[in-house]
Amino acid sequence: MAPATPSTHSAISLNINGEKRTLSVDHRTTLLDALRERLDMTGTKKGCDQGQCGACTVLLDGRRAVSCLQLAVAAEGREITTIEGMASGDQLHPVQQAFLDLDGYQCGYCTPGQICSAIAVIEEHAAGWPSAVTDDVRPEAAPPPLSADEIRERMSGNLCRCGAYVSIVEAVARGAAEAQAMTSADLPQTEEAAA
Repeated sequence: MAPATPSTHSAISLNINGEKRTLSVDHRTTLLDALRERLDMTGTKKGCDQGQCGACTVLLDGRRAVSCLQLAVAAEGREITTIEGMASGDQLHPVQQAFLDLDGYQCGYCTPGQICSAIAVIEEHAAGWPSAVTDDVRPEAAPPPLSADEIRERMSGNLCRCGAYVSIVEAVARGAAEAQAMTSADLPQTEEAAA
């Protein structure tokens, strides 16, 4: 008797934007295709399908990832955040609002991936992660100012075919400033500051 052929499909459970979604997928299905084709979450865009343009960027456990290169089965048990999960009800995430206010988009196709990357960039910078243009990369060094050069380098994995880069850099800078202001407001005041 011949051995049974192993199945090429699995039932998986994905935690997307705080909601558990269960589906059966072929083992070769990318996270991008599972999101768009199986779960109708079309905010994440398919651009190059080769991990080079960043249009499909999502957050996996808070870190950015191009979903066209991530297998859906490998995302099981991880926290997935897409553009649909960035707003809080009707309140846009500060980076989303900055993109709107500063025209950080033209056709809008790359915008979801740009926003997901920008949110991760701001968190990476705040955590002290250096980039290729960071002057002092010693662990004890404070994070460098989030200059236009730092933003450009950190966002370089996301392409905008319309060329809205100037506005994108401005939107990321504004989003970072608002994130910093929100973090500062959440810190407890010291006795000297309260006096």
